[in-house]
Amino acid sequence: MSSAVEHSTPGHPVNPSGFPGPIERSPGFWRQAWQQYRRKKLAMAALLLVAWLGVVAILAPAIAGTRPVVCKYKGEIYFPALYYFNPDWEPVIFSNDKFRQRYPKNLKEKDPESWAIWPLVFQDPYRRIENNEWDGQKGNPTGANGVPSLRNLMGTRQDGVDVFAQMVHGTTISLLVGFVSMGIASLIGITLGAIAGYVGGWADMLLSRVLEVVLCIPPLALILAVQSILEKPTIWHMMMMIGCTGWTTIARLTRAEFLKLRDADFVLAARAMGLGWPRIVFRHILPNALTPVLVPITFGIASAILTESSLSYLGFGVRPPTPSWGALLNLSRSSNGAMWWLIAFPGSAIFLAVLSYNLIGEGLQEAIDPRLRDAGK
Repeated sequence: MSSAVEHSTPGHPVNPSGFPGPIERSPGFWRQAWQQYRRKKLAMAALLLVAWLGVVAILAPAIAGTRPVVCKYKGEIYFPALYYFNPDWEPVIFSNDKFRQRYPKNLKEKDPESWAIWPLVFQDPYRRIENNEWDGQKGNPTGANGVPSLRNLMGTRQDGVDVFAQMVHGTTISLLVGFVSMGIASLIGITLGAIAGYVGGWADMLLSRVLEVVLCIPPLALILAVQSILEKPTIWHMMMMIGCTGWTTIARLTRAEFLKLRDADFVLAARAMGLGWPRIVFRHILPNALTPVLVPITFGIASAILTESSLSYLGFGVRPPTPSWGALLNLSRSSNGAMWWLIAFPGSAIFLAVLSYNLIGEGLQEAIDPRLRDAGK
């Protein structure tokens, strides 16, 4: 009888069962989860929408603005549009030459050889466009006259500021609030949950008491109390407070996973090999414990966006002139419903963003949980 090696294809390993042919490797956990996630049409659509919002947030200065994305002025290349990310990033030469935020005419008058690449829409999220600021373009209408038009795609505020420009730049604020606040919450929750689950004993008991205290504090009430104490509250203070109150679910899930995994066979083997606890925790237990934690993080991003929008709607969110979807909704209250575009566009953006993150969370939960995955078949 010929051996299996004689029938095997050169360059391929022999099948352990004795039959010739290459060994088929099973897909990894994350690859299998991604294959399951792609089958969820709503979850994939939500993921694409969030990715599109991320592109809009990154390219906001190139989509709407009155500063050049890139320009050549007096023989040097500048990027004035970075001002929209941080006012300190605007080149000093333009303030020294007294541009006063009016770039189109000043570039040609002060340097006839200058050139510039402008944003797609010449509208500013912080101020009203005046007459002839751009050649042949009329100033933005104010009040109830600022209905959506070809010049102002989503209308204008009462003071004439373009709503489309504010919506585009407000995307940056909304996504920043979601990711930064949940980054803080994840860092706190995973750290405390890992300590409580791995150490146990007094550490676990102490975390449980801290969790009970934090759960008793309403996040909105705490944020409002802190803002009343601060002299000049900023959006970063809000992110920190949302993160400091949103870590409880993450900590509980991390603690439960560590309690389950700390006595697993691979952990016992690592201890028998003499590995230190930092390597056991961060190299062996933590990667296996992160899977169920990703779902509440996704839901937390949606909750953070909704919290920021709610605070801005109540007038306790971002401070003017920083653009925000919730701040636009707040402005609609003074119009008594006459300026419907101040309700429709920011309200739809908040709804779609929160819905997308919730759909991503549900899709991720079904993809990584075998019980839910099998139930959906």
